[in-house]
Amino acid sequence: MQKRQFLTAAGAAALTLPAASTRAGTPASAASPALRGPALLTVTGAMVQPNRGPFDPVTDQMMHKQKLSFDKAHAFDYNALLALPAFTIRPTLEYDGKPHLLHGPALVDVVKAAGARLADSGKLVLRAVDGYAAVLSLAQARAQRYIVATHLDGAPMALGGLGPLWAIYDADQVPEMAAKPLPERFGACPWALYHVEVQA
Repeated sequence: MQKRQFLTAAGAAALTLPAASTRAGTPASAASPALRGPALLTVTGAMVQPNRGPFDPVTDQMMHKQKLSFDKAHAFDYNALLALPAFTIRPTLEYDGKPHLLHGPALVDVVKAAGARLADSGKLVLRAVDGYAAVLSLAQARAQRYIVATHLDGAPMALGGLGPLWAIYDADQVPEMAAKPLPERFGACPWALYHVEVQA
């Protein structure tokens, strides 16, 4: 069996099996309900309440290639993200110079839903599927009202485009950022977001 076929089969099997134990004898469901769909966003780091097992170098191939590792993690499927309170912003985007509606839960609410409770001095490392990473403080995420966008102009975002998730804020509403040229406003806004590392 080819490597990619094996990984696909392993992923499919994981979706049909009961939630795996996160640590010796502690079922993942004790932390939160089992995922109903594939994980789109994984949160790791300080004080995270796990709902999945630790890093696995075989099945967590993209994370392995990006040199990530963790003992515990909280994963969100699409429905789990949609269940959080959502916000709509309308920033002018660098790609076409036009305002667009982006909709999704607040980034800080996603981190809280993963179990993390940090002071404003904590940091968030946001990672995209292509390996791009941006670091911002929790204070910045709050002050600039970052969201984890699930929708662009009313439609879900596709993988291969800007989605399915995009960490973004409304730069037009932050004076010091609105004063910058468009290409300089979104350096800390990775599209195709799939991993958030919480640092104390």
